[in-house]
Amino acid sequence: MKKDSPIERIWNGIYKENPTFCLILGMCPTLATTTSAINGLGMGMSTLIVLCLAELIISLIRNIIPNRMRMPGYIVVIASFVTMIDFLMAGFTPGLYKSLGIYIPLIVVNCIIMGRAEAYAGKMKPVSAFFDGIGMGLGFTMALFLLGSIREIIGAGTWLGMKITPGAYVPVNIFVLAPGAFLVLAWLVAIMNKLKIGAGRRPEVDPTRGPVCGDCMHCMKYGTTACSGKTEAEIKAAAEKAAAEKAAAAEKAAKAKEAAAAKAAAAKAAAAETAAPAAEVKEKAAEAAEKTAEAVKAAVPAAENTKEEV
Repeated sequence: MKKDSPIERIWNGIYKENPTFCLILGMCPTLATTTSAINGLGMGMSTLIVLCLAELIISLIRNIIPNRMRMPGYIVVIASFVTMIDFLMAGFTPGLYKSLGIYIPLIVVNCIIMGRAEAYAGKMKPVSAFFDGIGMGLGFTMALFLLGSIREIIGAGTWLGMKITPGAYVPVNIFVLAPGAFLVLAWLVAIMNKLKIGAGRRPEVDPTRGPVCGDCMHCMKYGTTACSGKTEAEIKAAAEKAAAEKAAAAEKAAKAKEAAAAKAAAAKAAAAETAAPAAEVKEKAAEAAEKTAEAVKAAVPAAENTKEEV
């Protein structure tokens, strides 16, 4: 993916630099508001909206704000959008607003928003900053929703307020308390680390080796596989394609050489044709000079004879 493209920014926020599971940012609302899936979703969506709009506006005014007023300016922008979200939630989702409580106004000082404003939005173009906000917001929302879902299912036997566990299931109440938040977060961070570390340790394929044998599990050697990662037919097709490309390049070079030689011969012939008339003119001029000299030579005795007679 192209760096700083919309897709790359979204994927970066969701997986590569997930603010909760990778950067470990915003732990206060992460641990406090994820007692249920709906609370986690509400907190995540609120932060997502503030992130997108704040990064967009900060990127637009990044060249206007003086450097020494940078952080206060960012806080004013973020606080404006948080106030709007606070009023909208109080008016349209009073139950969720009451459940999240003080953590909605505290979005102003959320280190995810301040960090992205300082590290990215204040230096990049508006489109990239906007999609960076979407990516980080989606990553945060997905993390809170997943964390809240696991805690609600295990700790209360419900999901999104609906009973989904059998009647015999006894909820483990610790998971809706503070220790449960730490436990579930630790599991999810460990899983994310395992996925990322595993991806980083996958062996690279050596294209110079032979075809696949099918026993990939026992094929790893010194960080690379013992095969090229291609079947015999694919290797043969690639070799034929390379040979055809080489022959085409050689033919093209030969044609270019022939064209250059023909062009040089034509230039030489043209130069010879231009030189022939010049040589002919020179020869005629020499003949005329010779005749003039002979005429002068013949005129000298005649002049002397005329002088003697006089």
